[in-house]
Amino acid sequence: MKLYTKTGDKGKTSIIGGRVDKDHLRVEAYGTIDELNSFIGKAVSELDSSKFQDIIEDLTAIQHELFDGGGDLANVMKERHYKLAEEPIAVLENRIDLLSEEAPPLKRFILPGGAPAAATLHIARTIARRAERQTVSLMKEIEDVSPVVQKYLNRLSDYLFAAARVVNYRLSIPDVEYIRSGDVFK
Repeated sequence: MKLYTKTGDKGKTSIIGGRVDKDHLRVEAYGTIDELNSFIGKAVSELDSSKFQDIIEDLTAIQHELFDGGGDLANVMKERHYKLAEEPIAVLENRIDLLSEEAPPLKRFILPGGAPAAATLHIARTIARRAERQTVSLMKEIEDVSPVVQKYLNRLSDYLFAAARVVNYRLSIPDVEYIRSGDVFK
């Protein structure tokens, strides 16, 4: 099997059950999810398993869930069976709570950065927010899009923020507060 098919040379791409323009909102949304998945893979490669096995396991599960969500967005078949369910959202919420308890309390906005893995997680967080915005745009245009994907991406961005903070905390790298921020978290 060759990696190139030449079927996209005229600006169209195949999705599950059809073909669309490569710049279609649907392709933008699941393409951004693919980009997000790649940055999560980069973050995993930057984490030491002796200190971050729990986060590595989370991120690996998330990568599979992102494939499910991307596939759900790419599906235009009349009979659809979505893969991404509500359960992973509850798992993310539980993990966010646990990670938030581990890191020091926040009072102000912080600058993204710190350890390489934390910085990568912050990048992934911003990509998750973009993927969510694109999914919302898609949902406004096309009514038959699974709302679970948007909700999952919303929660995932919170998880990535909490995980980035814990990575820095476990490595004794303090958050850098935004100097012009007042106390916004109470």
